Amino acid sequence: MAGGGAAPPPKQEELQPHPVKDQLPSVSYCITSPPPWPEAVILGFQHYIVMLGTSVIIPSALVPQMGGGNEEKARVIQTLLFVAGINTLCQSFFGTRLPTVMGGSYTVVAPTISIIMAGRYSNETDPHEKFLRTMRGTQGALIIASTIQIILGFSGLWRNVVRLLSPLSAVPLISLAGFGLYELGFPGVAKCVEIGLPEIILMLIFSQYLPHAIHVAKPVFDRFSVIFTIAIVWLYAYILTASGAYKNARTKTQMHCRVDRSGLISGAPWINVPYPFQWGAPTFDAGECFAMMMASFVALVESTGTFIAVSRYASATMIPPSVLGRGIGWQGIGTLLGAFFGTANGAAVSVENAGLLALTHVGSRRVVQISAGFMIFFSILGKFGAIFASIPLPIFAALYCIFFAYIGACGVSFLQFCNLNSFRTKFIMGFSFFMGLSVPQYFNEYTSVAGYGPVHTGARWFNDMINVPFSSKAFVAVLVAFFLDNTIQRRDTSVRRDRGYHWWDKFRSFKTDSRSEEFYSLPFNLNKFFPSV
Repeated sequence: MAGGGAAPPPKQEELQPHPVKDQLPSVSYCITSPPPWPEAVILGFQHYIVMLGTSVIIPSALVPQMGGGNEEKARVIQTLLFVAGINTLCQSFFGTRLPTVMGGSYTVVAPTISIIMAGRYSNETDPHEKFLRTMRGTQGALIIASTIQIILGFSGLWRNVVRLLSPLSAVPLISLAGFGLYELGFPGVAKCVEIGLPEIILMLIFSQYLPHAIHVAKPVFDRFSVIFTIAIVWLYAYILTASGAYKNARTKTQMHCRVDRSGLISGAPWINVPYPFQWGAPTFDAGECFAMMMASFVALVESTGTFIAVSRYASATMIPPSVLGRGIGWQGIGTLLGAFFGTANGAAVSVENAGLLALTHVGSRRVVQISAGFMIFFSILGKFGAIFASIPLPIFAALYCIFFAYIGACGVSFLQFCNLNSFRTKFIMGFSFFMGLSVPQYFNEYTSVAGYGPVHTGARWFNDMINVPFSSKAFVAVLVAFFLDNTIQRRDTSVRRDRGYHWWDKFRSFKTDSRSEEFYSLPFNLNKFFPSV
């Protein structure tokens, strides 16, 4: 060996594995410790900007198909933001009390499109009238669908299901709640690569490299990297648009790259307060309600995974099943509110905002409550909100590449509680991951080629009830993992340790760990009236 002497033998403590942690260390502000007000307000605004992506993407996809123009699109986006603000406040005060932003749900989009395509609207010639009729149809289906979340959440049924969840079966659920959204990442960036790619590169530089290269007293670059990078890339996109770089480009390229193509600023009113049933009285169709209930159940399962990830990144302990049930119940109330106001969409935990908690190392509840204030404020002041909502979508897709990855990584990190040298662990984890990616791949591929899913009967609602859940990666993965984990060698005591079940014993009931009280108890002494078990 060079240098004459051999390398010193490793010290005993170096050979020890990394210790298992109930709470994630090195989070700057945990769930109960708010940052100073100025910092909290900027961080809250950052959460608002991040959740705008989903709030714009979903209505932009649905409203034109429903027959709506830019004005309707702007109003639906404002309504979605308004309801998201109320839901976020409800969830952080009375639900799980975690710093979760409650945004739109991608799962509900498929049955909504089925409603739009329904035969009874096809003979409507006036586009505005068609928009109103389809919107009322989605409202009716969502009103009924919200009941499944409310009943499962508040009755304690979901609590009993979650009690059977071990760290091992939680891994595929949380991982694919993040990684499973890969179709919204780089494919979205590539729609306008000259804007999306610089955003990814700048985010990497600002959040990972600059903090170590330039030493400042407080973490600035990584904590506010979203605001810095969006400002730079948005300005750059504006210069490209103004200089005529896209004059002769294809219409699609112009849609994705130009900063003036969203039609939101012209379509948005100066001041608009959304109110319930603003589109008219909801209409009900039994089949569509069933399809939407299934989608609502899938959204509930995916949100369960994201809730657990948020509890990790907020440096809280594992969320007790009773608190999670309470959160799901409030998610149902959120879906119901969305149905009343007419957002054409359900409520779900925003995965990208959960990833933002990881990027900023700030898991404070107050920050998310402030962001809810921004949502409500900008949804009422339409024109100002529309300015931010017109950020080109490839910029959001670039952010998703980082945020969804953080949630996926959070899921993988729960393997620290499991025995990775056990063949049972390897099989359940590997098989559920593989099926969670492979089954939806088949369903989505079939749909993109044929125009309809593999289950194709005369009843559209029945097709949706099968096609929607099996197109969700997190749902399929946790279905496989949960079933195998609770049936293979369940009685074996060593297996209990292998799957990490004993690590969560003290959090299965609200009372057994004193920290649960600190993180999850209700405000205003409400625990007396609504005790958690």
